[in-house]
Amino acid sequence: MARHTRSNDWGFPRWRGYSGGREAKPIRMCDRAGCDQPGNCPAPKSPNTPDRWYFCPVHAAEYNAGWNYFEGLDKEEAAARERAESTESSGYRQASWAEWGGSGDGTRSRDEMRALEVLELDSDADFDAVRKAWRTRAKLVHPDVRPGDAEAATEFQRLQLAYEVLRAAEERRSWKGYSSGA
Repeated sequence: MARHTRSNDWGFPRWRGYSGGREAKPIRMCDRAGCDQPGNCPAPKSPNTPDRWYFCPVHAAEYNAGWNYFEGLDKEEAAARERAESTESSGYRQASWAEWGGSGDGTRSRDEMRALEVLELDSDADFDAVRKAWRTRAKLVHPDVRPGDAEAATEFQRLQLAYEVLRAAEERRSWKGYSSGA
């Protein structure tokens, strides 16, 4: 009598499918020394080469934090590369209305990020922090407080413009039905 072995049928209605699937699947491990997590995130080893590292999400984030995609390019070349990349990935922009995460995760525009830098705030600052920082700094350089000071007037205009950019962005968010304070 033949010895009964385990069947490769994985249940009804699939009989003898998926070609004997009891073999273990190879898993690529993280390329970071000492890490025992699966390496699912490819990262370029150097600019403009097909060679890739494969990191776990934690080490991929660490690696990408120090990566400057526009290194070695002048301003025009960087702008051209950004335009080319944005035309290829413009389909992802349609998902921006969902705001999958909080501020600072790519949901803020470049103008908003510059405005936050002018106000010396972090990228995840909410609008209450923006308003407070703007009022505090604007009081110091307001033309009524420092009349005749051209430098203070220029700084006040920068602060005012930054606040207007962030206020308009906050109005757009609240008009869409969600705000950063909620």
